[in-house]
This record gives sequence, structure tokens and C-alpha cells, in this order.
Amino acid sequence: MLKDGQVYLGTSFLTDKDGNQSSQGEYLNLKLANRHGLIAGATGTGKTVSLQILTEGFSAAGVPVFCADVKGDLSGLAVAGEPKDFLAKRAETIGFTDDYKYEAMPAIFWDLFGEQGHPIRTTISDMGPLLLSRLMDLNATQEGVLNIAFKLADDEGLLLLDLKDLRALLVNMEERRKELSTAYGNVSTASIGAIQRQLLVLEQQGAEHFFGEAALDIMDLMRTTRDGRGMVNVLAADKLMQSPRLYATFLLWLLSELFEELPEVGDRDRPRLVFFFDEAHLLFDDAPKILVEKVEQVVKLIRSKGVGVYFVTQNPIDIPDGVLSQLGNRIQHALRAFTPRDQKAVRVAAETFRPNPGLNTRETIMAMGVGEALVSTLMKKGVPSIVQQTLIRPPSSRLGPLTKAERKEIIQNSPVYGVYDEPKDRESAFEVLKERAEEKARREEEQRAEEDRQREDKGRMRKGRTGFTLPDFGRDDRPTRSSRRKSTRRRNSNRQSVAEAAMKSVARSVATSLGKALVRGILGSLKRGF
Repeated sequence: MLKDGQVYLGTSFLTDKDGNQSSQGEYLNLKLANRHGLIAGATGTGKTVSLQILTEGFSAAGVPVFCADVKGDLSGLAVAGEPKDFLAKRAETIGFTDDYKYEAMPAIFWDLFGEQGHPIRTTISDMGPLLLSRLMDLNATQEGVLNIAFKLADDEGLLLLDLKDLRALLVNMEERRKELSTAYGNVSTASIGAIQRQLLVLEQQGAEHFFGEAALDIMDLMRTTRDGRGMVNVLAADKLMQSPRLYATFLLWLLSELFEELPEVGDRDRPRLVFFFDEAHLLFDDAPKILVEKVEQVVKLIRSKGVGVYFVTQNPIDIPDGVLSQLGNRIQHALRAFTPRDQKAVRVAAETFRPNPGLNTRETIMAMGVGEALVSTLMKKGVPSIVQQTLIRPPSSRLGPLTKAERKEIIQNSPVYGVYDEPKDRESAFEVLKERAEEKARREEEQRAEEDRQREDKGRMRKGRTGFTLPDFGRDDRPTRSSRRKSTRRRNSNRQSVAEAAMKSVARSVATSLGKALVRGILGSLKRGF
């Protein structure tokens, strides 16, 4: 599985011009594994197995892995494989019998819904307006209003932890719409209403499980075992895939968090973490140009943080050219050319490999069987190897999903068991704004009671001087317009007590300090440690 700092992928068979055959192992160099990669191929051609053997190799080398389990098959990484004839035959064919053994990988199971693994949560503030706008499919105007909401929360020191916090803030913005439009820009009722409707859609998709605390600590994805193996973090994504925009936005947020939080480490002998992005086309489907540009920027820069990103998809054309050009390590399974789009995908896949004089890459892509792939990885100095048709090695862990009992046992023995399983709800924007509204209603009630008392006092004074109640003679007890203006000015000037003024001053200074401390990164997520 490992040889001289390289992960064994499989064996290719070569035929020279004289018809002589030879074989050579195909390896992934760990020093260059942070230069990202691509696993592509049609459904049923072996992409999942390629992902599985890469994960096993990285884990054995002490590299933690994060991968999404879209079909449930990857959960089998957590238990040892079972002897099967076709696995033994493949190992014998490629000369892997001496090193081949069945073993389990150390795994942690995660689930946004908290059903098949430990819950993963983040806060609304941590995600930021850019990714949240993408998640809610907002237009430019609505995204602008959402940016104002985040700016207002930062300025007033309001924590946005979950969906109810954001909803409460939007209600507050509607009540203060004229004031905020002057200070921050136009805040329209229509945009606020559109955002509120999209929040309801998110709740129906189960996003309320994702937003809140305890928020995920990225370092919990980068654990190793006592014997030096990297932990394999498996995200249960079978249910999550029913909400593809939530799936794509979550993985993009996670990539953003890794980029923002991890320090620069330069070149290492192996990555700090490898991140597999399955069903990668969902990230780019209908994505605005600015988001695609930012993803491209993150992919370019995150390798200096020691993170390798591997996209798994059916067609290479699902990946924008700017991102595809960054993927140096490639495993290309078979493609079928039934449509013009399929033919284009075959052509693109063939042309992106370093040519092999003895191999017709384009024809080979369409003719390969299950478990075969075209492999090209980065060699010394980052030069891609000549593409070779390769028989992928059999996995050491189980092919297929875990049982419910097996999954439950692994979750209960997890190093993060009990850390994230119970939600927390500390005071945040919802509670603060509710308290403000109640305080405002109380002050208004006290003011009305005071005005009623003053009117009663005036009536009693008139009755006390004459011994009987003076006739009204058509006069209204209500003050005249000029007296009302004076009274209003007097009340306004007296409404803010010394204590209230002090509290407002403290609030302003806190908000200012928060505004300086809250710095957002490339994809809008919060940077920490400032």
C-alpha cells in the first residue's frame, strides 16, 4: 500500500514495439498529493473503489481524510474487508498478493442531520453572507440586503447563531427600514420578504440542524490515531443529497474554513488533510461567476496550507477550466460517448493527459472495463507522468455499507462522542432583539400610563379649587399643537437617562470593537484569531 512515501494505486501493463510485455506499479507521490486531483468516470465504472483505495493509502500514511458518502458504500472503510474470489484474483493479476491484507480504517462518522453520525453545525455568522446567499439562491438585490443584515449584526454586536436569529434580525430591519436605508443603503420590504421565504425553504430541507452550536472545530477533522494512522471522516450524504444546494454549500463552507483557519506550512512530506468532494458538479451548477472565481482562488491557495482537494465527478467537463487546470493527480475511469456532450467529455479527458505514444487515450477511455482507469500522477518537480492504462488494486476494507449496529458501535467509541451530539442555545440575536422589543413595549406602556395619570391629576386639581368639577365649555383636555410640540421635545430630551446613555455608549464601543475584530475571508466566512 505504501512504498517510499508513495501510495500504491495499481499496476499497468506495457507492450513494447517488439511485442514484449512488462508491468509497472502506479503510485501517488505523497509530497505532491496536496497538488489536488480528479477521479472521473461514468456511473458503475469504479470511482468509489478508487476513492476508497486512495483513502486507505492516505490513512496508512498518517494523513487524515474527509469524504462524503453519497451512496452509503464508503462507510465500509471502518471495517476490514471480507475475502472474495474476484478481489483475490485482481490482487494476483497485479502482483499485489504479498502486501494485500484485509484491515479496517479508523473512522469518525458525521451527519448534518445527526442521524448516522455526529452532528456537524456552524453558525450563521461563521458561514457569512456570500455562501448563505448561494444556499438560498438569492438575486443580487436580495444578497445586498443580506449583506446589510450581517453588517448591522456586526455593528450592534448581535450574534447570528441559527435561523431564528437571522429571522429575528430581518423582522427588526423591517421595523427600522427607513432608518437603515439612510445609514446602510436601500432595504426593501420585498427583499426582506424574499429572504424570509427562502429561510422557510431551508428549514423544510433540514438546514436548521446545520446552523447552531456546538459549532464544528476544524481540528477534529485532522486527528490521527496513537499508532500514527490518519482518521477517516465520513460524512453521511445519502439524505443530504436530496438537498443538493445544501450539500454543495456545506462542503464549500468546509473548504473555506480549512483555508481560513490553517496556517501556511509550505512543502511537506505529506498533506495535513485530504478533502474529497464527491458529486463535484453540484458545486458549480448554476453558480454565479464570482463564486466560481473564488473557488478557483481557494483551490490554488489552499495547497500551501497542506490540504489536498480531490474532485470526484462523472465528466471532467463538469469542472470549470480554471479549477481543472489545478488538478495534477488524475484517475480517469471509462466514459461512454452516446451523446455529443459525452463525446466532448471524452475528448477533453483524453487531451488533458500527458500523451503516451503506445496508447490511444481517446479510444481507451471508451473501451475500459470496471476497475480499470487511466492514471497520471505528479512526479518530481511537479511533472505529470505519462498516462497509463491501469488495473486498480482491490481495497483492504469492506466493499459495501456497514450495518446499523456496526455504525452505532463505531459512533459510541468515537473520540468526539459527546462533544457535538447535544445542541446548545446561548443568548444571541433572537434573545437580545426579543428583550429589546419587550423593553420598548414596556416603556411605551409606562409612557401611556404616565400621560393618563397626568390628565387625572389635572382634573383633580380643577375640582379641588372650586369644590366641583369645572365645565369643559368646549375645551379639549388634549394639549394644543404648540404645547404638544413642546411636550414632545421635553419628553424626548428626558427619555434617555444617564444610565441609558452610558449603556448605549458601551454598546457602541462593543459594536465598534466587534466590527474591527470580525474579518471575513475569501468566501465570506469568519477569520478567527484577530
